[in-house]
Amino acid sequence: MSPELDITFGYSPCPNDTFAFHALMHRLVPTPGARLKPFLADVEELNRRALRAELGLTKLSFHALAHVLDDYALLRSGAALGRGCGPLLVARAGARPADLSETLVAVPGRLTTAHLLLSLFLGRPPRVEPLLFSEIMPAVASGRYGAGLVIHEGRFTYQEHGLASLVDLGQWWEETTGLPIPLGCIAARRDLGRDTGLMLERAISQSVRLAWAEPQASQAYVLAHSQEMEPSVVQRHIGLYVNEFTAELGEDGLAAVAEAMRRGRAAGLLPPGRDDLTW
Repeated sequence: MSPELDITFGYSPCPNDTFAFHALMHRLVPTPGARLKPFLADVEELNRRALRAELGLTKLSFHALAHVLDDYALLRSGAALGRGCGPLLVARAGARPADLSETLVAVPGRLTTAHLLLSLFLGRPPRVEPLLFSEIMPAVASGRYGAGLVIHEGRFTYQEHGLASLVDLGQWWEETTGLPIPLGCIAARRDLGRDTGLMLERAISQSVRLAWAEPQASQAYVLAHSQEMEPSVVQRHIGLYVNEFTAELGEDGLAAVAEAMRRGRAAGLLPPGRDDLTW
């Protein structure tokens, strides 16, 4: 019998990831010929590691995917897409979208899809400073930054910091394209081979479906990594970001990814590259 291939799987501690991948990482779904080892980190840290092709399997932003397509192939499962779930540009009361030309914006990373969407919305790269996503709202509320891009559970909690939404970038994307918002995805390193990549794709899809079928099974794992998030916020987070596109991108999901790549390249925000995104 051939030894199992050790593959490090990078994903975030956010509830959508820990919920979706619980069964996979606890070997409740088969991964024939492979053994997965977890590496949990903020998505921008995962993006940076993908640039160095360090992880065999990883979550990353669609923005970052455009930079690593020579090394990684997009999987059709495990992605974060949807409607009504895009990043918000928030600021203190009284700020106006017209002020953005002079505003320093706190962003959750230069390689995040949130940063790409803001650049597409403005028609140019904004003045930004990267911060850990959990630090953005307090920094904007303190006046350190004129605006901030919030993702994840920030969509539900920014008002608790006395902030107002200037622009819903997801709403803008949906109204402009008619497509769901492509936020994050799972990619496998191409040197693993197509057969292993497709096996991982199937296993992730099975993990998502098992999470839906037995939601209580992952609860302790999710809460252990949810950074003291209120349970009600955890459930809203999972409900918003783990959806039919997570189990299978489908035609609409792939079209959304392709459109983001097309627009980003046309605007000079993404590098030219290969068009074969998947295996």
